[in-house]
Amino acid sequence: MILPPKSIHSTDEELTATKKALVEAIEIDTFDGKLHIEWDPTATVTPIGQLPFFIQYLKLGNRFEPWVEDCPLVYTSHNAPTKTDVLGTLLLSVLSGHTRYSHITTLTSDSVNSALLGMNKVVSDDSTRRGY
Repeated sequence: MILPPKSIHSTDEELTATKKALVEAIEIDTFDGKLHIEWDPTATVTPIGQLPFFIQYLKLGNRFEPWVEDCPLVYTSHNAPTKTDVLGTLLLSVLSGHTRYSHITTLTSDSVNSALLGMNKVVSDDSTRRGY
């Protein structure tokens, strides 16, 4: 018969894990410049709250800009959106879990995440649909 190992803690010692809240700001690099992130443990969680970290990965890994440059989108109108705006809108839509072009309209009021990607604005679902 094999007995379990003896505990090295005395029986009156309390085993509690102490977790400290992150008080220091984390600095990340985005296409819009440096961003300081602080965690609020009482705040509600957003669906794309971790997006700035992914944007930092895209920038430091040199993933987003070559993707935009290699995209064969060509617009001839002076009113046409930029390739960065169209592809950035599609990327934000996919990362938000959208499955239809019409869902892009929920991103139009989001000026923070689009700026972090270096976009001028979130384009409409019609502009993304016309990009071929």
